[in-house]
Order: sequence, then structure tokens, then C-alpha cells
Amino acid sequence: MQHTVTIEDTGERYACAGEESLLAAMARLGRRGIPVGCRGGGCGVCKVEILSGEFGSRAMSRDHVDDADRAAGRLLACRVYPASDMSLKVVGKLQKSVCGAVRPVSSVTPPVTR
Repeated sequence: MQHTVTIEDTGERYACAGEESLLAAMARLGRRGIPVGCRGGGCGVCKVEILSGEFGSRAMSRDHVDDADRAAGRLLACRVYPASDMSLKVVGKLQKSVCGAVRPVSSVTPPVTR
């Protein structure tokens, strides 16, 4: 079943199936917002604060998520699986989509190209 995940920092919304982590669904859709690290619960880069919604979670490093974090809903997005619509806030540095323009290669002088 698909659930809607809202990143409150940006208003970004994306669909996430219950068997897919919050981070994996975001990346699959080509969205950016939650920082990406090891994708296995060990680095702590993708820490988010769950504001609302039901979810399941898998093991994550206690170095990055202690009991106080769990109690406050601060978990690693790579290890959280939605069971309902959810809203969250990014704890680490928020990443934004980056779109660049592609320009054709042109020869300025024989050894220099632009």
C-alpha cells in the first residue's frame, strides 16, 4: 500500500510503499531532501524527526540514535518503513534538488575546449 510522506521543511510530498524505507522511496523518485549516506543505518546522515504517522523500523546504530532520540521520534530514514501517511522534519542538513544546464562543447582554440 502506498503512503504519502511529507517533508515539512520544504512541503515536498512523495509516495512510499510500506515495504520501502522513507529514504529509498525518495531516492527512487529522483527527489532530494533527506541527506543520503550509507543507506544501512550506520552513519546517521539521514536522521529525521517523525512528526506524525505510524511506521515500523529496523535496527540502526545506537551511536546515532539513542533512547532519547527514539522517544523524540528522531530516527534514520533509511530504516523507517511507513504504515500510514507520515510527516517528518530533516534533522541534518537539508539537501535541495540541483538542476544544471548542459551546454554544447565548443572549441575556443585547438588545445582549449569549453
